[in-house]
Amino acid sequence: MKNPLSRDRSSRTPDATMSLTEHLGELRYRIIRSALAIALGAVVIMVFYDQVLDFLVEPYRSLCARKDPAFCSSDDLFTLDPVEGFSTRLRVATYGGVVIALPVVMWQIWRFIVPALEGREKRYAIPFVLTSVTLFLLGGAIAYLTLEQALEFLISWSGDDVGQVFQVSKYIRLVLLMIVAFGIGFLVPVLLVFLQLVGVLTPQLLLRGWRFAIVVIVILAAVITPSGDPISMLALAAPMTLLYFIAVLIGWLFQRSRQRAASA
Repeated sequence: MKNPLSRDRSSRTPDATMSLTEHLGELRYRIIRSALAIALGAVVIMVFYDQVLDFLVEPYRSLCARKDPAFCSSDDLFTLDPVEGFSTRLRVATYGGVVIALPVVMWQIWRFIVPALEGREKRYAIPFVLTSVTLFLLGGAIAYLTLEQALEFLISWSGDDVGQVFQVSKYIRLVLLMIVAFGIGFLVPVLLVFLQLVGVLTPQLLLRGWRFAIVVIVILAAVITPSGDPISMLALAAPMTLLYFIAVLIGWLFQRSRQRAASA
């Protein structure tokens, strides 16, 4: 029986192309390594769960501390059944494991797609991983920093006579989904740069369609923002728009570099 973490490259053709079976085997190999990294990250989060939970609840507690006592009935979260605390712990560990393992996951993604790139483009592995991780963390940080304002906006719609007591599972789900949604949104420019590298898109095409792109960004921000409040939508759409144009600029620089190399 073959080790699932080992790969047999002996059946590849001389030009390093891969058959469908080899592609599926490569994908399986990358998924297994990513899953192991996520599992290890989840264990780390489990060990420091109390500190992580305090970090996630802090925006709500900060909001309650600076508002009138009637605004929040309590700054503590509650559960409705004995299983809820355990399921919340698993959810936090899983999401946290993904964040911790993100460098490994992005590296595995790069190693899987690298055969589609030309030789000189394969050297961008480290910039790809570092940029992806940085943008994801930046998106998650913006989500966390705007969470208090988003909660205040959402709670204000309940009315002055309605006290606020949050269920732990629903609150944590909202926070985690917002962080992940913002992180994924900030990865869109990385995808755009990659599509320009492989020739699917061009900087000129992206620049001509910038108005349509902004509309798509706003719609995407509205769809992937779990809370649906305008503060979170604006906090996601504005940086994504800026990153879109940065991705176009990077694509143009790559294109110019290729043209110079071809004419040399």
